[in-house]
Amino acid sequence: MNLSGKTVLITGASRGIGADAARIFAAAGANVALVARSSEAIAELAGEIGEQAIAIPCDIARYWEMSQAVEACVKTFGGLDVLINNAGVIEPVSHMASADPDAWGQVIDINLKGVFHGFRAALPVMLEAGGGTVLTIGSGAAHGPVEAWSHYCSSKAGALMLTRMADKEYGDKGIRAISLSPGTVATQMQREIKASGINPVSQLDWSDHIPPEWVAKTLLWMCGDEANGFLGGEVSLRDDAIRKQVGLT
Repeated sequence: MNLSGKTVLITGASRGIGADAARIFAAAGANVALVARSSEAIAELAGEIGEQAIAIPCDIARYWEMSQAVEACVKTFGGLDVLINNAGVIEPVSHMASADPDAWGQVIDINLKGVFHGFRAALPVMLEAGGGTVLTIGSGAAHGPVEAWSHYCSSKAGALMLTRMADKEYGDKGIRAISLSPGTVATQMQREIKASGINPVSQLDWSDHIPPEWVAKTLLWMCGDEANGFLGGEVSLRDDAIRKQVGLT
């Protein structure tokens, strides 16, 4: 897919899925705005990619920071065509009766409010331009309870509803909103899950997880017309048919 002249903003771009997405979208010709709290990591990645990339330190849990990140992206590249809501956390993994309320709330601030902040900051820019695409990294945890993941399951269920809401309110105005449920991915998050030793996901072998590059390639595919059947819904990378369409092996 050729995205020359298009601009993509990626949250959580410092590592894992976000970093691989930055490389793959840049290789497809897009300008990429790299957003994360880790300023050094995104600055290094921007340097690797070159003039197509800009690093924007940002805590997506704070709306004013996300708003300024979108503003900086538009100022640098002249617009915003694709937003990838990728940033997310899972620590601390804990049972509800012993969960720290503040830490639980911080996960909601990032995984749910952070996604809303992305939508809220990007939608006015996209609507003024006549349309745009918002892709959000979802999870199977949005659809059912997982032991000690009350914060994560709740936040991912809410984030999926935000995708559905964006389609409901702006689908007829050129906004393409789709969620991607990748399954388990070989990233730092899986190391944290493994270390918790709680629930069946922590018992998976590292070889059971798909590489983050697969997720990045699927996000690129979702920017094309072939993914239009999923607007307002969710693409699952557990689906072999999707993997074939994307060209994954």
